[in-house]
Amino acid sequence: MHHLVTPERVLLSLVMVVLVLMSLLFGFLIWFALPVVTDPSVAVFSLQWQPDQGHYGILPMVFGSGVLAITASLVAFPFALGVASFCQYSRYQPIAIWIRRLVRLMAGIPTVVYGLAAVFLLVPLLRETFRSGSGFSLLAVMLMIVLLILPVMVMMLDSRFQSLTQQLRLTSCSLGMTDSQMIAHVIVPNSMHAIASAALLGFSRAIGDTLLPLMLAGNAPQITGSILDSVRTLTAHIGLVLATENSSAMYNSLFAAGLLLLTISVCITLLIRKLTHSTDGGING
Repeated sequence: MHHLVTPERVLLSLVMVVLVLMSLLFGFLIWFALPVVTDPSVAVFSLQWQPDQGHYGILPMVFGSGVLAITASLVAFPFALGVASFCQYSRYQPIAIWIRRLVRLMAGIPTVVYGLAAVFLLVPLLRETFRSGSGFSLLAVMLMIVLLILPVMVMMLDSRFQSLTQQLRLTSCSLGMTDSQMIAHVIVPNSMHAIASAALLGFSRAIGDTLLPLMLAGNAPQITGSILDSVRTLTAHIGLVLATENSSAMYNSLFAAGLLLLTISVCITLLIRKLTHSTDGGING
């Protein structure tokens, strides 16, 4: 008797293929990263990136990625929450329709378009405004990363808020609640998992982007306390070294950077999935 090919079997097969590929990817990175990490002469987890002197520390790039992702997420999140909340007001629905269309359009814009616009418009503006540095800085890339992650955060929040608004608008109105009260006391408190998921998704998108940091951050491997200074992120660092090196200690240090990035990405994805499943459990999610 032949086994029938069902959608469940196909999906299970695809899931198994993805798990195998992810396991192979982790194994590949670990295999090549371990000799570098355990070699005391390389010192990958140090603060110095000076390849000509034998220093291959990636911590300045870890700092750059972390600061960029955190600052961009902190700036974008209040705007995303405000836009998603505004779109729930009944009297502003004609405007909300166009806001949602604009957000979807922004989500589809290629990253390179943001980068080119920033190089010719934002960077000269920052250079002339602050009179400090070349304009290629943490501030420049952070502002563009905010534009990059804002649409996905808004769409995730708006999807949850819309669902709750449709369920609870009549009940809220019958209790005499205004739209503002409904959003503040009903919608937002019952969307905490979705709010956390949106914040994590924005952070993951920010820390994983390559092109904008490569074009706008200045790519200086340093730890700085000023947003007007240049920084280098892990993603941009991998792109720069891959373009110039092969089979060297500098090249081998990239496997540690790649393993770190992949681990962060997988952990955030799993956490988002857990929060999303909690949200799907009902209004109290």
